[in-house]
Amino acid sequence: MPQQKNIHYPLGYWQNITLSIWLIALVILPFADIEIISFDPFIELSRMLNGLMTPDFLATEYLFQAIIQTINFAILGVFLGLVLGAPLALIYQHPIVSSCCAFLRAIHEIFWALLFLQIFGLSPITGILAITIPFAATFARVFHDIIIQSSESPLESIDSRADIISRFTYGKIAQVMPQMMAYTRYRFECALRSSAVLGFIGMPTLGFYMETAFRQGNYSEGSALLIIFIALIGTIRYWCPAKLLAVYLVIACVTLVDIPSVDSSLLIRFISQDILPPALTNITTLAEVRWSSLSSWFTTILWYQAIPGIIATITLALVALAATHFVTLNVHALASKHLWPAPLTWLGQLTLLIGRSVPEYILAFIFLMLLGPSMLPAIIALAIHNGCVIAYLAVKQSNTIAPQQMQMSKFNQFNYHIMPDIYPNMIALIFYRFEIIVRETAVFGILGIMTLGFYIDSNFSEIRYSNALVLIMFTALLNVAIDILSRRLLKLPQNSQTSC
Repeated sequence: MPQQKNIHYPLGYWQNITLSIWLIALVILPFADIEIISFDPFIELSRMLNGLMTPDFLATEYLFQAIIQTINFAILGVFLGLVLGAPLALIYQHPIVSSCCAFLRAIHEIFWALLFLQIFGLSPITGILAITIPFAATFARVFHDIIIQSSESPLESIDSRADIISRFTYGKIAQVMPQMMAYTRYRFECALRSSAVLGFIGMPTLGFYMETAFRQGNYSEGSALLIIFIALIGTIRYWCPAKLLAVYLVIACVTLVDIPSVDSSLLIRFISQDILPPALTNITTLAEVRWSSLSSWFTTILWYQAIPGIIATITLALVALAATHFVTLNVHALASKHLWPAPLTWLGQLTLLIGRSVPEYILAFIFLMLLGPSMLPAIIALAIHNGCVIAYLAVKQSNTIAPQQMQMSKFNQFNYHIMPDIYPNMIALIFYRFEIIVRETAVFGILGIMTLGFYIDSNFSEIRYSNALVLIMFTALLNVAIDILSRRLLKLPQNSQTSC
């Protein structure tokens, strides 16, 4: 969680930031497509609620296998991410390493999966690599941040004659290992969400059966799968303790679905031909390049796909940012022990658990079926998930604050003592989550919303892989730019931890 206590801000800084968020959202709201297109959303809503009240846990034929594969993809993705990311953390300060990691983690897991689908098909390799690559880049950054903010004093107690590896292991790694383990467990929770979402593009995880059930109107089955997934996330601390991770890793390797043989010719063709622009295929020297054709190809993508996609992505993300702020303030109040007795606080905590456990993509898919294809389902989904994530972290902070011993109502204590203390961190988290919002907004294009993901998915469907690759790069660069802008705007320290 980003810490802001050591940074001095001028009077009214946070009020100005908040007003700016809402002013920008109100200005661009008329340009956002938030029309409800569904003919009668209340009928569909009543069917969904009925399905939620009557979940059918036996309707899914391969339920156990789906749960196992969801966990397997997450475990193996996190494990490989650690294997690759932990060593990179030691050299992350190098500009090339940090820039490459920033670029890799800016590309959503679904976009990675769409790329690997063209090579490996619906193989477990596709899902595992789609999680591994962005997670490795994230581990590299976060572990580096954890290490550099650790104390130097343990190094002073180690004999100077000890070798550098021993000094670093016992003087640095030993003291931050609990933090690194805690963050790894948190990333495993994120990996479970990513694993489920990959089911929406055909991988054999819970998301695949969830999408099928909801699309066919089998809301009792879909609700059962959603409840199972939320329970899986909510009970992760009980069924996945640190001491069993090695056991789960072995089980994942044994129970992973069969990996079909990989045709090396497909990989060579994909790299040497499919992802190259038309002007660069079947050439042997630079002299053969048709530069005018290459320029025309890139210009067409830029003006007719990249720019419209970026505008729609930013428009949706900015409105969702304001909606996230609204949800954060309200659900944080619902779960605060400073306002409510314990039973109501537990109910608020359950609300936060449900909201942060269900991935934005799944929420958007459900609201899309309810409200029709527009930006509104995506805005609601982003606001609910990110608002609950931020509120969960804010509640953990606010619950540690002791109330003032004054004759003051709980409401006034909360608004004039608790909120001013946690608000800077809350806004910092909202702006950090803005990078996540932009990533998810781009992906929502696969659901039919006209963001960058819509054009990427269309190009994959039309076997225009070079076009899709260019648009994925635009998506990554947009996320990197948003991250840099957010840090400069809020003067975020470099040791803020990555979330998902």
